[in-house]
Amino acid sequence: MLLSSKNNGTVFDAKIKPNSRQFEIKVNDEIVILCEEPPVEGRVNRELVKNLHRLFKCEVEIVSGAKSRKKRIFVNRSVDEVRRVLLECGKSE
Repeated sequence: MLLSSKNNGTVFDAKIKPNSRQFEIKVNDEIVILCEEPPVEGRVNRELVKNLHRLFKCEVEIVSGAKSRKKRIFVNRSVDEVRRVLLECGKSE
């Protein structure tokens, strides 16, 4: 899991899997985010930003990969805070 500091926030790469049963974050070597919405007309991106905003309680933005399953995401929190939250909700078997 690679997190980098940028503009008073944190940027990380995530692999997105649409059409999942529920929104879920899995963390191993990489961050995998399962989204319920289909990849049509930006629905997955809206779901992703909305749920990450709820989780981190701050500004969340897709920096790159809007039309890709691999996305770079900006969270307006410190690297330590983002790491803690991702690890709390993303423990993968």
